[in-house]
Amino acid sequence: MKISKEVKTGILVLLGIILFIFGFNYLKGQNLLDSSRVFYTTYNNVEGLVSSTPVTINGLSVGKVVNIAFKGDGSGKLQIKLLVDSEFEFSKNSKAELYETGLIGGKAIAIVPAFDGAEIAKENDILEGTVKAGLTDLVNQRLTPLQEKIEVMMVDADVLLNNLNDVFDDKTKANLRASVAGLNDVIQNFKTTSNSLNTLMANNEEKLNNTLTNVDKISSNLSKTTEDLANADLKKTITSLEATISNFKSISEKIENGEGSIGKLLKDEGLYNNIEGASLQLEQLLEDMKLNPKRYVHFSLFGKKPKQYDADGNEIKNNN
Repeated sequence: MKISKEVKTGILVLLGIILFIFGFNYLKGQNLLDSSRVFYTTYNNVEGLVSSTPVTINGLSVGKVVNIAFKGDGSGKLQIKLLVDSEFEFSKNSKAELYETGLIGGKAIAIVPAFDGAEIAKENDILEGTVKAGLTDLVNQRLTPLQEKIEVMMVDADVLLNNLNDVFDDKTKANLRASVAGLNDVIQNFKTTSNSLNTLMANNEEKLNNTLTNVDKISSNLSKTTEDLANADLKKTITSLEATISNFKSISEKIENGEGSIGKLLKDEGLYNNIEGASLQLEQLLEDMKLNPKRYVHFSLFGKKPKQYDADGNEIKNNN
């Protein structure tokens, strides 16, 4: 069967149109020959996100971003069209998370699959868009409170410096300078004293060694003495001391009760008075012997009869 020229031309035109559509969609990231699915999500800000940015699931690249445009409802939100080449199924409650790809910049989208038993996500479903805080955001979150604290500290430091300026007037500064100078003199004196001590110790090193040796001997002797005391029969000694104290207490009680010679001497008033009277008479006798020795001592070579005296010291004359 012979095909006419017009049919051939129509077939070529149709093939060209098909190739154009296929190539156009391929350049847009859509492959008409596989089972790609399209999903949508929205964000308030997608700075750093561009078309052809990879779309991942659990770190595996499963598609790309094919279009970024305003949503068109006057809200100013951006609608992102996602092309997913994988047949991996996930719930319609899954989220599309916008995250930073590195320190240099750039962002990508990761689908966080949900397996909650809900309906499976289908073509053209809208996934909830979330934003994962990047390094810059985390740094800002940390630095913002720190910056506020630093500002407060700077204000407090400024107030403190002003107060210090008020306190440290010219007189106070002069006093501080004098104190520092005095401290320097003290340090110099301490240094001189330290040098003198070093010299003294160096010159008397042998004496110091002897002194330490003697101290060590004393310590040894003291330790030995302490050991001897510990080994001594202290219990027996204490028992004897208690018995002695008990006897002394018994004797004291007897004396207090007037028993025995000492007790009677201390407690018997009559005996005390007699002794006192006898002492007085003895004193008078000694005084009289001193004044009138002839009354008591008689001496005669020729046997002369001694004179006699009465109680008042008067001589008794004999009429014979």
